[in-house]
Amino acid sequence: MDWSSLLVQVIGGGVGGNIVGALLKQANLGPVGNTIVGVIGGLIGGQVGAMISGAATGAAAAGGMDLGTMLPGLIGGGGGGAVLTAIVGLIKNAMAK
Repeated sequence: MDWSSLLVQVIGGGVGGNIVGALLKQANLGPVGNTIVGVIGGLIGGQVGAMISGAATGAAAAGGMDLGTMLPGLIGGGGGGAVLTAIVGLIKNAMAK
């Protein structure tokens, strides 16, 4: 795994976490909380997305930093960040009641 792939996953996760926080008010952790949880979920989701899609971690290292090599990490990172933010936000909301 190279740094550029991790960066794409982190950005995707942060964006995904903030989108879910904006759409699901009951799962909102605030901007900082959404971003932190989204980044963690983005790293996890990006790794899973790369494994599932077969996009090798060396694709970017081989000189291909185009949309095709970044897309699995971005989608996996955004999805992972969104899912983890929703789960953590809903658990936090349920525990507060």
